[in-house]
Amino acid sequence: MRIGELAAIVGVTTRAVRHYHHLGLLPEPERLGNGYRAYGLRHAVELARIRRLTELGLGLTEVRDVLADDAGRDLVEVLTELDTDLARQEAAIHARRERLRALLTDAEEGTLRDDSLVSAELAAFLRGLGEVGMDSPMAVKDREMLTLIDATAPPEAHAALMTALTTGFAAPGAADAAREVYALLDALADAAPDDPAVEAAVEAAARALLDWLPPDLPVPGSAEQDALLTTFLGDFSPAQAAAVRRAVQLAAEASTERGTP
Repeated sequence: MRIGELAAIVGVTTRAVRHYHHLGLLPEPERLGNGYRAYGLRHAVELARIRRLTELGLGLTEVRDVLADDAGRDLVEVLTELDTDLARQEAAIHARRERLRALLTDAEEGTLRDDSLVSAELAAFLRGLGEVGMDSPMAVKDREMLTLIDATAPPEAHAALMTALTTGFAAPGAADAAREVYALLDALADAAPDDPAVEAAVEAAARALLDWLPPDLPVPGSAEQDALLTTFLGDFSPAQAAAVRRAVQLAAEASTERGTP
């Protein structure tokens, strides 16, 4: 049979057949005197097998491994890897759909806000905060920073941060401590950087950061860390910026000492 007939029987395109020849997946048949390829039953069986494997989700490189006689990987091994990968994708899709359903519910209830478009972990944390500090301008900026970190942090760092925040804020007195820090920082809006009130805000904020953030908090110093902190402090008053920068420094140094054997 001709290439078009073979393709029609198996349910692929002639272009795909030629591509499989080019990749060495499908053996080239003998050619007739007029130059046309002459395909037989064996070619149809092999082509059907390639189609089945690709429909399962195998890439052509994996198909080549499976079809190889000696050097290729065992079909069970390849299929097991594929099943594991599909399970991972399925879990990710399920998590995304759960998040979408939650957002749609917020939309129906009229509670969908800009900060709703965050990870499920941060969304749960923010829900747990409730109205803590919601009347504080500093609390609003704090949540904006968390939203930025949520969107940009690497997975491991993100997971560590969320675990630390969730655990730390669940501790007795954490909500009151947060209110105290926000109030002290809000009070510095019109203060001078050398105002004695700055030191009180630094001490309270450093204690809170040390309780809420992961151990071995990096000391600001890299260009990336400094740029992030500078961006965060961009619309703070000079006294507020000085207090937060100093608190982060103190908390990072104390965290490093705490993690040292």
